[in-house]
Amino acid sequence: MQAKQKRRASTENGERVHGVVDDLTLSSCISNGEDLGPIIRAAFEMGKPELLLHQLRNFVKLKESEIEDLCKVHYEEFIHAVDELRGVLVDADELKNGLASENAQMQDVGNALLGKLDELIESHATKKNITEALDSLKISSDVMDLCVRANEHITNNMYYPALKLLDTMERDYMPKIPSRALRHMLERQIPVSRAHIEKSVSNDFNEWLVQIRSIAREIGQQSIGQASSARKREMELRSRQREAEELSRSGGKECLYILETEDLDEDDSLLTFDLTPVYRAHHIHTCLGLQGQFQDYYFKNRQLQLNSDLQISSMQSFLELHQTYFAQVAGFFIVEDRILRTAGSLMTSTQVENLWEMAVAKMIAVVEDQFSRMQTANHLLIVKDYVSLLCATLRRYGYQVGPLLDVLDKNRDKYHELLLSDCRRAFIESLANDKYEKMLIKKEYEYKSNVLAFHLQTTDIMPAFPYVAPFSATVPDCCRIVKTFIEDSVGFLAYGSHMDFYDIVKKYLDKLLINVLNEALLKLIRNTTLAVSHAMQIAANMTVLERSCDFFTRYAAQLCGIPVRLVDRPQASLAARSVLLTSQGAAHEQMLVLVKSKVDEFMQLTDTINWTPDDPPQNGNDYLNEVYIYLETIVSLAQQILPLDALDTVVSGVLLHISDAIVATFLSEDVRRFNLNAVMGIDADLKVLESFADEKFQTTGLTELQGALNLRESLAEARQLVNLLLSNQPENFLNPVIRQKNYSALDFHKVLAIAEKYRDLPDKLFARNPKNAGKKKSMDLLVRRLKDSL
Repeated sequence: MQAKQKRRASTENGERVHGVVDDLTLSSCISNGEDLGPIIRAAFEMGKPELLLHQLRNFVKLKESEIEDLCKVHYEEFIHAVDELRGVLVDADELKNGLASENAQMQDVGNALLGKLDELIESHATKKNITEALDSLKISSDVMDLCVRANEHITNNMYYPALKLLDTMERDYMPKIPSRALRHMLERQIPVSRAHIEKSVSNDFNEWLVQIRSIAREIGQQSIGQASSARKREMELRSRQREAEELSRSGGKECLYILETEDLDEDDSLLTFDLTPVYRAHHIHTCLGLQGQFQDYYFKNRQLQLNSDLQISSMQSFLELHQTYFAQVAGFFIVEDRILRTAGSLMTSTQVENLWEMAVAKMIAVVEDQFSRMQTANHLLIVKDYVSLLCATLRRYGYQVGPLLDVLDKNRDKYHELLLSDCRRAFIESLANDKYEKMLIKKEYEYKSNVLAFHLQTTDIMPAFPYVAPFSATVPDCCRIVKTFIEDSVGFLAYGSHMDFYDIVKKYLDKLLINVLNEALLKLIRNTTLAVSHAMQIAANMTVLERSCDFFTRYAAQLCGIPVRLVDRPQASLAARSVLLTSQGAAHEQMLVLVKSKVDEFMQLTDTINWTPDDPPQNGNDYLNEVYIYLETIVSLAQQILPLDALDTVVSGVLLHISDAIVATFLSEDVRRFNLNAVMGIDADLKVLESFADEKFQTTGLTELQGALNLRESLAEARQLVNLLLSNQPENFLNPVIRQKNYSALDFHKVLAIAEKYRDLPDKLFARNPKNAGKKKSMDLLVRRLKDSL
C-alpha cells in the first residue's frame, strides 16, 4: 500500500518537473523520502540532467549548512559527551581484560566439567536406549506370549478367549510394537486367525445342523411320549373320579380322594440336546461383527430343513409314517423354542412364528388330504390321536395349535360316518349270528362281563348260576358295540378344539342308536320268515336295549367329564330311547301279526263246523283244541321272554283276534245260516277261552300290571254276540240301556247280518219247547227294526 502511494507521489513530482521544478519542491520530496526516480527519469527525458544535478548539490550545501549551525549550537554538550565516552572506553577496556582473565580461568575449570557432562549425556543416552530396548523386548515378549496363548486356545477350540487375545494384540500392542517385521506379521496373521476361527465354528455349526435334524425325531417322540403319559394319568384320574361317583351313587361309604400332583408336569429339561455349537457360533460371529450374517444363515438353513421335513414320502403310507412325520416337526419347534429362549437375538419370536405358520399350513394341507383318502374310522382315529398329542406337546411351548385342532373338528362327521358304517356291519353280523334264545350264563365272570358291565341287571343281588338272562346273546354284543362307539367318539372329540363335547357325542350316539341299531332291528322284525319265538325274543331284547340307553348316557357323560347327576335328569335322556320304545311297539305288532297268522291257520278249521246241527256239540268244536294248544304254547313262551306289558299286549291281542275271527265266521259267506245248537257250540268254545283268559290273567302276574284289563275283555264282542243269540229276547238289543250294559261291543250292521242268518230248529222240537217260537219272533222283530233304523 505504501509503495503504491510512493509511486503515485513520484508520478505527481514527475509531472511537476515536467513543468517548472524549484528547489523547494525538490527539497520537500527528499525530506519526505519520496522516490526521486520519476524526477530523474523526467530530467533525462527533457535533456536537463545537469540542471537536476545542480539542484541536488544546492540541496546538499543547504543541509550541510544546517548541520553546521546545529553543531555550533550544541558544541559544549558534544564535547562533554565525547569526554564521557572516552572514560567509558577506558572502563570498558579494563572490564574486557578482567572478563578475559575470568574467562580463561573458567575455561580451565569448565573443560573438566564438560568432559564429565559429555560422559553423563552419553550415559543417559545409553540408558535410554537400553530402556527402550527392554520395553521393546517386553512388548515383543508379551505379544509372542499372547500369540502362543491364542494358538493354544484355537487348538483347544477355545475361540472366544482367542478372539479376545487377538483383539487385545490389535488394540493395545500393535501401535507399540517397535519391530516392523513383527508388526507386519501380526497384521497378516490376525485376520487369518479370525477367518480360521470363523470357519471352524461354521463347520461345527454345519455339523450341528445335520445332527440336530437327525435327532429332532427322537426329541419330538420323547416329548410327545411325555404328553401321552400325562394324558394317561389324566384318564386314570378321571377313572378314579368315575369310580368315586359310582360308589357315591350306589350308597357306598364316603371316601376321601386326594389329587396326586406329583409328576403331573413334565419337565422339558429331560429333553437333552446340545446347543453349544449354536451358542458358540452365534457368539463368535457376534464378536467378529458378523452377527446379522450368521442370523440370516441360521434362519435360511433351518427354514430349508423345515421345508424338507414337511415333505411327505410317496414310498410309504401315511398311516405308517405319520408318527415320525409329526415327531420330526415337533422336535424341530422344540429346538427352536429352546433357541429362542436361550440364544439371545439369534432368532426372534416373529421369525419362529412365521416358521410355525408355514408348518401349520403345510400340516393342515397334508392332514386334510390324507383324511380325504382314508376310508377306515380307526385309521382316522390313530392319526387324530397323534395330531392331538402333537398339539398338546407344542401348546406347552406357546405355539398356537388352534388351526390344527380345527382341521380335526372339520373331519369329525366323516369319522363318525365311517364309525357308524363299522358299527352297522357289527350289528348286522351280531343279529345274524344270534339264535334268539335266552342267554345262559354259567359263571360269575360271564355275568359281570355280559350283565353288570352294561347295567342290565334287574336286581343288585348276585343270582345263582347257571343264570338265564331275559335277553339273548346279541344284547351284550350290541352294548359292547355301542360302548366301543362311545369310547371311539370321545377319543376322536377329546383334546380337540371343543372343551365341552358331550352334546356332540350324544348327538352321534343318538344317530347310532336310531339310524343304525334301531333300523337293523326293524329290518329284522319285518322279515316275514321270522319265527314267533324269535320275534318275541327280539322284542324282549329291544326292551332291554331301550332300558340300557340310561347306561349309555351316563357312560358318555363320564368319559366326557360331565357329572352323572347332570345327565340323570329326564330332559337329558337320549332321543333314541323314545325311538326304541316306539320300535318296541312295532315289534309287538309284528309279533302279534305272526301269532295271528298262525291262529288264522287254526281258525280255518271252523269250515268243518256244522252250523245247523240237530244237537249241540258235547265238548265244543274241534278247531278249539288246536287253538287252545297253540295259545298255551305262545303264552308260556311269551311269559318266559316278554315283560308283562308286552305279554299283556300279545295275549289280549290274540284273544281279541280270536274274538274277531269268531264274529267274522258268523259273517262269512260260507255260513249261510246257523241254528241255536251251533251257537251253543260256539258258547262252549268261548267258555273254554274265557277260562283260559282268567287263568292266565292270574298266573302270569298281569294282575300286578298297572292299568291292565282282564284278558276275557278281549273276547267281549264274541261273548256279547253269543249272548245275544242265546237270549230269549234278542230285540232287547234295541233298548239303549240294555245295549250299553250287555252289548256295547256289538255293531248294528254286524248284528243285522248275523241275525238274518239265524234259523229256527225243526217244528217237532218247537212243539216240545214253546219258548223257541217266542225267540224266533223276537229275532225277526230285531231284524226288522235294525233294517228300519239303518
